[in-house]
Formats: sequence, structure tokens, C-alpha cells
Amino acid sequence: MHTVGLLGGMSWQSTQIYYKLINVDVQARKGGLHSAPLLIKSFDFAEIETLQASGQWSDAGRLLEEQAAALQAAGAEAIALATNTMHKLADYIISAVTVPFLHIADATAEAILASPSRQPLLLATSFTMEQDFYTAPLNAFLAPAGGRVHIPEIQHRQIVHQVIYKELCKGVIDPDSRTAYLQIIRDEAKTKGCDGVILGCTEIGLLISQKDTDLPVFDTTALHCSQITNFICADDRSAQK
Repeated sequence: MHTVGLLGGMSWQSTQIYYKLINVDVQARKGGLHSAPLLIKSFDFAEIETLQASGQWSDAGRLLEEQAAALQAAGAEAIALATNTMHKLADYIISAVTVPFLHIADATAEAILASPSRQPLLLATSFTMEQDFYTAPLNAFLAPAGGRVHIPEIQHRQIVHQVIYKELCKGVIDPDSRTAYLQIIRDEAKTKGCDGVILGCTEIGLLISQKDTDLPVFDTTALHCSQITNFICADDRSAQK
């Protein structure tokens, strides 16, 4: 199997899901006592969030750059970033390593294109919804198929963002927030014609899932974990395809 370096802790609530899903998948493919060969750098998210909020993205990028290089030096054969928002700084990582970078948007776009959905709604942090570092690559994949990503109206974006940082990143699961998210999905689907929902923050899957809506749900955490496991098991004849 191949070793993957995981940049996590942003927040640890989702990083623990990455660790579990990847290992469950590896064990399902390999059987027995097999587990995933992972190298994990877990950041202190309080420090990262401060840099995000103050717009010091270049400082955050240099932290990712440094730690990605350290993971490669330690033996990682690919790097993955266990957060959607910090993919804004993917170029820092790509420039720092010579091994593949497993981009979460690639895994997400592949899943959408394999489904009937072509007008998905993106729920994520304000950074991810309002800046084009995430929507642009997704739209590049979807446009040839007549699709595009939709983002919620401003009042809905504020609710989605606040729940992520004030609740989900702290492990708080509030049924009222679930109700609010589902109402946003219904409202936006009605006004924009959305035919799917992208859970574009790695913590949102803690709150809502496919069982909560009739629209196709694209859980980026699960999709990214599958992409990572595919790399881990690539060229391994005993791995299931």
C-alpha cells in the first residue's frame, strides 16, 4: 500500500472522520487487520482560524507548505488536505512537494458528473462559497455538461458559516441548526432549480446526510476519503476495485 500524508486538525472534528473512513475502507478492501498507512500533521485550528479571519492567508499558506514538505520527507507518497476551505491555499502545497496532491474538488466533481445532478447547491464556509478557488474548478468540470454550482443567498450563507464555526467545529450538533440547513436547501432548490447538495465543508456531514433530503447529497469528506483510499490501494492486486 501507498502512504498518504494528511494535513488535518482544521478542525479535528472532521479529521477524526477522515481517519475512520479511510481505515474502514482500507480494511474492507484488504481484510484482516490491515489499516491505512497515514502520516498526519494536525494543526491547532485556533491559530489557523485567526489567520483566516484576519486575511493572513499567505501566512497560513506557508504553514501548509512547510508541513506538506515535512510529510513528504517523512515518507508520504501523496498529500491530502482534510478541509475544503484551506484548499484556497492548495498552490502552496503543490509548489512545496513533488508527490501528488489529492484535491478534494476533483473527487467532488467526479461524483457529481457520475450522477444526474448538474445544478448542485454548495453549502460551505463563506470563504468557500464566496471566493472562486473552489467553485471555479468545479464549474470547469461541470460546464461542458451544462452544469454549474450555485451558492445560497447572503442571509443563508451567513447562517451556514456561523453554524460551522460556532457549532460543528466544536462538536456541537444542534437539531435547530439541522432544521435551518434543510430549510435553506429547500428554499434555494426552489428558487434556483438546484438538483443536488454539496456538503462543501468537512464538518457539515456531522449535521446532515442523504437521509435528510430527497436531493442527491455529495459529502465531500466521504468522497475525499474514497479518493485517498484509492491512492493508498492503487496497484495493489489484493485491493478491491
